[in-house]
Amino acid sequence: MDVWSGLALGFGNALTITNLGWALLGCFLGTAIGVLPGIGPALTIALLLPITFQVSATGAFILFCGVFYGAMYGGSTTSILLNTPGESGSIITALEGAKMAKNGRAGPALVTAAIGSFVAGTVGTLGISFIGPVVVELALKLGPAEYFSLMVLCFATVSAVLGGSALRGLASLGLGLLIGLVGIDLQTGQPRLTFGVPELLDGIDVVLVAVALFAVGETLYLAWTHVGGKQEVREVGRLMMSKQDLKRSVGPWWRGSLLGFPFGVMPAGGTEMPTMLSYYAERKLVRPEHRHEFGTTGAIEGVAGPEAANNAAAAGVLVPMLTLGLPTSATAAIMLSAFQSYGIQPGPLLFTSQADLVWTLIASLYIANIMLVVLNLPLVGLWARILKIPQPQLYAGILVFATIGTYGISNSVVDLLLLYGIGIIAMFMRRFDFPTAPVVIGMILGPMAEQAMRQALTISQGDWTTFITRPVSLCILLIAVLALAGPRLWGLVVRNRADTAPTA
Repeated sequence: MDVWSGLALGFGNALTITNLGWALLGCFLGTAIGVLPGIGPALTIALLLPITFQVSATGAFILFCGVFYGAMYGGSTTSILLNTPGESGSIITALEGAKMAKNGRAGPALVTAAIGSFVAGTVGTLGISFIGPVVVELALKLGPAEYFSLMVLCFATVSAVLGGSALRGLASLGLGLLIGLVGIDLQTGQPRLTFGVPELLDGIDVVLVAVALFAVGETLYLAWTHVGGKQEVREVGRLMMSKQDLKRSVGPWWRGSLLGFPFGVMPAGGTEMPTMLSYYAERKLVRPEHRHEFGTTGAIEGVAGPEAANNAAAAGVLVPMLTLGLPTSATAAIMLSAFQSYGIQPGPLLFTSQADLVWTLIASLYIANIMLVVLNLPLVGLWARILKIPQPQLYAGILVFATIGTYGISNSVVDLLLLYGIGIIAMFMRRFDFPTAPVVIGMILGPMAEQAMRQALTISQGDWTTFITRPVSLCILLIAVLALAGPRLWGLVVRNRADTAPTA
């Protein structure tokens, strides 16, 4: 099926009343969640995972993607009005957006962020539509050895990029791989790490682990570090951009979008790097008469560019998840677990075996993008009031929903013990800066990597060199080694230069 036929099929399904309702609900929830500091899309989708047992796959994924896109939009509101980024990708937006709000220009900052998010979301969705099928064609030519190497690359990049250090990232990944081993080995039929508990023979549910890490663990950590007192929310003012504001924003919108999308497609590219690069690019490219606004009264280019880069990178994350089955962020990992709960495996065959689902999802992203502009600008007063919800009540509500949702999956007390046991571990991981995303990624990709490794060894009759004698597999493994060792080697080089530099 070509792209245009796929989009025609997708819009035909997405424009039904039911699917439009799921998209609207997802966008509303996502924006509300994005506005609240510390409550991101990963936590929200983790809380919503239990609905996968009651709702159709198409409806659930339209809802999840609406939440994902909406949270990216909502994060800018917190950064501008409260100077408290809700997501790591909104940190750069806060640099200039909060200063604009302080000087009575919160309205133009919010408008340029919303329109920039729309432009970036459209560019990102176009990228998914047209680049996705190309990646699928290439992926179909890969064998088990190449797939195993790709998963090793994903492990390496996620561990190296997320968290304060590669060692902490690898430790989190190891925990995820360990959890993924629990249950019966599908090839030998032997139980692994079940400790005589019958409920563990089927393995630990990915939904349970995702809710424990991103809902229970995150909420316990936020409650632990909560500081009392009221936060000052800036006045929104008039939601209008002058002609000069519009003229100054157009270039950053497009530059940020084109810069952010490739970073999202790359394994563990993240949103921090493109937003930072966009910010520094706009500081260099701004007209001389406006350069003094950066860091003082707030430059509108410093909001428009980074916000566009943030949203485009977020959209790019969906490309490797749908085409290769590789999650490159925490939210993508949770969405991948939702696919698995429906018995659907994302990857090259998804575009043919589940064409209706994929193209309906992509068409819904275009629709959600339009909905978000309509929701964000007129309702900005509502989003500002959401910031005044008392946080202790919010945390308690999240824990109640997480407990009810998890118990409803299997009606098992063992699952509740696992939920809070893993949740407490996740709380201490956050406290000591161990990233939680590699745990979910390791748990999901670990069994898949094991299966690909066994298939490759079966084909090669037990020859381990098959992973380095196949050129594509070797190149991917070398990139993985470089991702882990590169930053450390570069740090040594910089340190040696500093030591040998002549002192004045």
